[in-house]
Amino acid sequence: MVPWLGPDDPFPPVERALGQASGAPGLLAASSDLLPWRLVDAYRHGIFPWYSDGQPVLWWSPDPRMVLLPREFKVSPSLRKTLRRVLHDPRWEIRVDHDFPAVMRRCAQAPRRGQRGTWITAEIIDAYAALHRIGDAHSIETWLDGQRVGGLYGVSLGRMFFGESMFAEVSDASKIALAALVGHLRRHEIEMIDCQQNTPHLASLGGREIARKTFVSHVRAAVAAARIPWRFDKTALLEVLPHAV
Repeated sequence: MVPWLGPDDPFPPVERALGQASGAPGLLAASSDLLPWRLVDAYRHGIFPWYSDGQPVLWWSPDPRMVLLPREFKVSPSLRKTLRRVLHDPRWEIRVDHDFPAVMRRCAQAPRRGQRGTWITAEIIDAYAALHRIGDAHSIETWLDGQRVGGLYGVSLGRMFFGESMFAEVSDASKIALAALVGHLRRHEIEMIDCQQNTPHLASLGGREIARKTFVSHVRAAVAAARIPWRFDKTALLEVLPHAV
């Protein structure tokens, strides 16, 4: 049975999450609250919330875990061409934390194949916006001609980035934001981005699954390190295009 967490209850060990034979592999616990301190504690233990309106807060720690190692980020020939154009065209910008709640709201509106509705509820937006205000959550935004056309957001603790969601209103806009994030993380020698669950899109960009035990071990060390700075622009793309001129 999945445990119900009271306001002061700690998370159970991630090894107690439901297994592959269950109807909800990776489900660890449920609660009524989504307070910022519990969110931070969840990420520090390799746990994340995922639920819909009308459900309690459901906490997950799947095994295996989908991750993207910045050094393994795949840049296709077509994306490489796009990134070079972005670098040299002043109409394109990368902005960091320009309007974090707006990025979350736009991610909530993005259609998802095989999904109805969104897990990015008003409660989720409020909780992550609180993390943003204390410097633990960030948005990376792609802008074209002064308009936001794509982006992503996630949680940053120490030397670990936990990706949450992305959106694009023009072709490759979310990939441009991700490439800039990867470049920034490479500059600071960050080794891993959490992607939570496997999707073909993430796999095409270099994401892969690792054992939960390996993931949690890495997270434990990474989140204990000093946080990295969160100010960068599109020149971060140079890290994924080392020969760009």
